[in-house]
Amino acid sequence: MKPYKLALPPDYRLDDVLAFHRRDAESIAEEVSAERLRKGVLLDGVPVVLDIALPPAGAGAEARVSVQADSPLSAAGREQAREAVLNILGLRIDPAPFCAFVKKDKLFGALARKQPGLRIVQSATVFEALTWAIIGQQINLSFAIALRRSFILQAGRQHSSGLWCYPDADSAAALSVDDLTSRKFSRAKAETLLRLATLVANGELRLELADDNSIDQISAALLAVKGIGPWTVNYGLLRGYGYADCSLHGDVAVRAALQTLMGADQRPDIKQTEDILTRYSPHRTMAAAHLWASLHPRD
Repeated sequence: MKPYKLALPPDYRLDDVLAFHRRDAESIAEEVSAERLRKGVLLDGVPVVLDIALPPAGAGAEARVSVQADSPLSAAGREQAREAVLNILGLRIDPAPFCAFVKKDKLFGALARKQPGLRIVQSATVFEALTWAIIGQQINLSFAIALRRSFILQAGRQHSSGLWCYPDADSAAALSVDDLTSRKFSRAKAETLLRLATLVANGELRLELADDNSIDQISAALLAVKGIGPWTVNYGLLRGYGYADCSLHGDVAVRAALQTLMGADQRPDIKQTEDILTRYSPHRTMAAAHLWASLHPRD
């Protein structure tokens, strides 16, 4: 696959992208520097490194993309690579419609103006987004990152460059529950992770969007999987598909940010948060992004 260039928006927030992908200080599947992002992922069963040179943001800025595959990619694999690059660079959801929607809004208007150009950075693949949601649910971030690293080492494959590639469903489904519980996964988390991987690997659960497989159908199919609830589905839709109207009303950080934004004495409960976020449909994903970002304001 030939290298190519990808235009970046004038207000592109490069630091946000780099921060998302360098969350793991001991990362084995990502290499992040000030001007380069390398991401390892299994695409169509092939170890691939997405090598992205990122110039300082500005008018006319371009990312230079090199897809380094250990064996020739099929047409489907090449398309997956292009889609993965858009995901990890946060180029799925245009932030402008949300900013216009809340321009005069008492709750989000000022917040959106303070955070121009804010985008949703995604996982490389839908499967990565969903497995990360399962891994990270109800545990602290540092422990979740450690479990993710262990999962990559157990189910992933190493690229010829040495970078590890995030697992796909087939490689993850080859694990056993004991493989994961021996690495500090709870049994429930291990069973849910492998249940998802097996369903995707054998074709019972389709994750690709198609005329006969909409976001609503995928959401319903995911909710039918034992161990997967609404928060996991919405987080997966956000980080995996870049779906613009995910409601993260069950997210503790979203609720904490809303409390601060409203100047309330206590966090809104899940139902109150859902009601508040409903006002911002069909832009609830960007509402969540601005709430998350408000907890870690830029200097």
